[in-house]
Amino acid sequence: MLNKMKLWKNQKSSSTLRDKIEQIKARPVPEHVAIIMDGNGRWAKKRALPRIAGHHEGMKVVRKTTMLANDLGIKTLTLYAFSTENWKRPKNEVDYIMKLPEEFLDTFLPELVENNVRVKMMGYKDQLPKHTLRAIEQAMEKTKNNNGLILNFALNYGSRAEILDAVKQVLNDYHSGILKETDIDEEVFSSYLMSSNFADPDLLIRTSGEIRLSNFMLWQLAYSEFWFTDVLWPDFSEEHLIEAIEAYQSRQRRFGGINT
Repeated sequence: MLNKMKLWKNQKSSSTLRDKIEQIKARPVPEHVAIIMDGNGRWAKKRALPRIAGHHEGMKVVRKTTMLANDLGIKTLTLYAFSTENWKRPKNEVDYIMKLPEEFLDTFLPELVENNVRVKMMGYKDQLPKHTLRAIEQAMEKTKNNNGLILNFALNYGSRAEILDAVKQVLNDYHSGILKETDIDEEVFSSYLMSSNFADPDLLIRTSGEIRLSNFMLWQLAYSEFWFTDVLWPDFSEEHLIEAIEAYQSRQRRFGGINT
């Protein structure tokens, strides 16, 4: 009897989630969702576990979030996986985080391929361990012909460094005669950023209760909608992503103008 009750509850929950997905898909869905995945360490600490246990659990949430984003018709999902400042963390934690892309892609790459997901990365590759970069590049190669959701990992990424590098490249092209001063506008400058192949995020999600950007896509998030939650990343569920998108759909985006 108890098993039948559990089965009924699971079926009801699944039906409710599917209904919400269909309702969301009937309205404009954000094309690009960016997520600051925060709270892995605190999740582990609350359970008296090592911090790396939180990162491992968070990896499972990446899979669920990616599959749902793909189902919803989101075009790009950018996940802030590791910042240029995160190298300051304890070496054993950094070493473990650098193994996660390899573990994640070894486990889930066939599923990503099957679901037409394309893997991309933005960040500074030179500092990454060879095994980390190799895993990312292999996934990018194996999914390069897919045309569904773009799963974009922001890995060893920092927005201030990105902007400074873009300014230097613009200056070099200006002094080389490739650019004229009158050529330089927001669109041209954006083309020098690591995100040049993506539209700016429509929606930014940050977990764990922190309300800051942490050097993430500072230029690109100028007119994004923000959604913050106290939920720690390993506890972030499909229902939470649905809730964030429902909040996005309830807002009016004016981009500095007014609605007439």
